[in-house]
Amino acid sequence: MSARGRRRAPLALLVAGGLLGGAVLTGVPAGPAVAASPCLEQPATPIRDRAPAERSLSAQRAWQTATGVGVLVAVVDSGVDTRNPHLTRAVRPGTDLVGGAGGAPGTTDVWGHGTALAGIIAARKIEGSGLVGLAKQADILPVRVFVADDAQAADAGTGPSAQRIAEGIRWAAGHGAQIINVSQSTNVDTPALRDAVRAATAAGALVVASAGNRDTAENKEDHVRYPAAYPEVLGVAAVDADLQPTTASIHGPQVDVAAPGASVLAPRPGGGDCVLGDTAPSSSYATAYASAAAALLAERFPDETPAQWKHRLEVTAARAGADVRTDETGWGVIRPDEALAFVDDGSAVGPTSPAFPEAPRATPTPAPIVVAHEADPLAPVRAQAVWWALAGAAVIAFGALAWRLVTAGAGRSARRGPG
Repeated sequence: MSARGRRRAPLALLVAGGLLGGAVLTGVPAGPAVAASPCLEQPATPIRDRAPAERSLSAQRAWQTATGVGVLVAVVDSGVDTRNPHLTRAVRPGTDLVGGAGGAPGTTDVWGHGTALAGIIAARKIEGSGLVGLAKQADILPVRVFVADDAQAADAGTGPSAQRIAEGIRWAAGHGAQIINVSQSTNVDTPALRDAVRAATAAGALVVASAGNRDTAENKEDHVRYPAAYPEVLGVAAVDADLQPTTASIHGPQVDVAAPGASVLAPRPGGGDCVLGDTAPSSSYATAYASAAAALLAERFPDETPAQWKHRLEVTAARAGADVRTDETGWGVIRPDEALAFVDDGSAVGPTSPAFPEAPRATPTPAPIVVAHEADPLAPVRAQAVWWALAGAAVIAFGALAWRLVTAGAGRSARRGPG
């Protein structure tokens, strides 16, 4: 079988930044067909314009409360290139889990995917560029779990795999990450991935994962994606530049919230900026925005649990109705500023608060039961009959009294006669 044939047969894993390479996903996790980051095709120059998401997510308002300072966000992906000045001072030494690289710091990225995500989350402001991360003072922990996503990487065993994603999640949680960004997904629920998520949650980290992408020209079906579908994870779908649902994003029960995935400003490997998601919104970039928002919450509410950070983003998301959830956008488009301001007293309508899982409901006081009687059409007749009966009884009683008086008088007269 050719390399291409070997590559497509077991297709199940999808790097969320690319397109699904088949109508049906089956088999064991393997590498998907995904183009290299579009950043690599763009000039290595700064872009002065601000990212549209900075306005649509009300970043300026959110930054009045939190900027992500002191929060460690792991990017489990293709590595993070620290040569880009946006990231030079934002990245801590991480790890490279690909091919036994032996503890390399995870700062090599030939694919460009992880570098873009890191910049969306925590890019530092530099002269001449409008790019700045949503959690602009958070720190990035690079965890490299694949080199590239092409036939060559698949043959070499360095493409995406569910097993390495699981290892990356565990490593990140074990090295202090509070937020773990996983812009990858698979349709296979593997024990390794499930257990890694549980371990990370127990360690105090929130895993934020993409709901998945699809090539709508070839694949219009929705599939449940992991790790986004696990209850502990914040699953993220993409919306377009107008914050509307997009068919490029996989929909389903794994979607908890949505975030911008189009017209995304990101750093380019080596230097310069680029614009991503113009041809199709991507849940990869949406996931990075959600991870950044979670980092703001981790700074502002350090004593809360990952489930509480997740709840804040869900319950305050913009949606059609407070109790309305859809498979397209989950509980709605994230609003970081509202999530930071939210006071959880258990009364909010929508997703159940982990702080009030069984909030007692007030027992209403029973209203007094009033029995309505219909008007009695014979009431006047009955009233008359009663009066006649009373009158008759009075006449009889009077007659009896008169008789007794008469007979008593007759008796006295007889006793007064001769004798």
